[in-house]
Amino acid sequence: MIHFSPTSRRGALAALLGTGAAALLQLPSAQAAQRVRVGIRGGIGEELWAEVAKAAKAKGLDVQLVVLGGAVSPNEALNNGDLEANAFQHLPFLQDQVRQRGYQIVSAGNTLIAPIAFYSNKHKRLQDLPAKARVGIPNDPSNQTRALVILRDQGLIKLRDGFDPFSGTAGLADVTANPRQLQLVEAASNVLARSVPDLDAAAVINTFAYQVGLIATRDGIAVEKREHNPYVNIIAVRSKDQDAPWVKALVASFQTEAIRRFIETKYEGTLIPAF
Repeated sequence: MIHFSPTSRRGALAALLGTGAAALLQLPSAQAAQRVRVGIRGGIGEELWAEVAKAAKAKGLDVQLVVLGGAVSPNEALNNGDLEANAFQHLPFLQDQVRQRGYQIVSAGNTLIAPIAFYSNKHKRLQDLPAKARVGIPNDPSNQTRALVILRDQGLIKLRDGFDPFSGTAGLADVTANPRQLQLVEAASNVLARSVPDLDAAAVINTFAYQVGLIATRDGIAVEKREHNPYVNIIAVRSKDQDAPWVKALVASFQTEAIRRFIETKYEGTLIPAF
């Protein structure tokens, strides 16, 4: 993991000025090996992006991984210019953040699907939940939608007619039937990961589940469907950078056959390549 604060370029500039025209001829090559700070979450993100960083060297990129804690917004850091890219979110989450906060951030390319799942220390199946069970769901709109869709698909709730996760989000106000009177407890995803023992069940996104030793395909009592899934994770960059050569090189460094094999072998279907 690298330090978050940017390094000074003063020394490099002085060296360039001191070497004259010969150094100027080397400038394109120096630019090709530019630093790209990528904001990620810990756990899976660190493991996977360490492999991507190795591949990026061959494309002239110095990918520096910036592991951000739960209280730090990778989108805020990217929008402010403290990062060149981030890779921690799916497209609906980014779109919601852009709508709410006006970020000038876009998707540069797909990476993988990290399925959300419900976990429980008390029940072996989501359908075993008793009446008035306390069920944790994420408090951000996109991941809350994912959790509600699982509950709907399991027959525990109904959502408003016409709802489509590809075109919008769903919240508690969109629950039109809840026959077991489940108590839906909203909380941040990192909090839910630690709260599984205190609830009847909790929906936890893959990043935070992995950090507490939970794997969707092994430990989940209900996992979202992989087919027809809008929640593909992405590499995000600032809008002004989206056509920059380094962005294409960064995406290409992820979307390789070697990275595909790494995902399939290392995570055994828990993560799915989306390229």
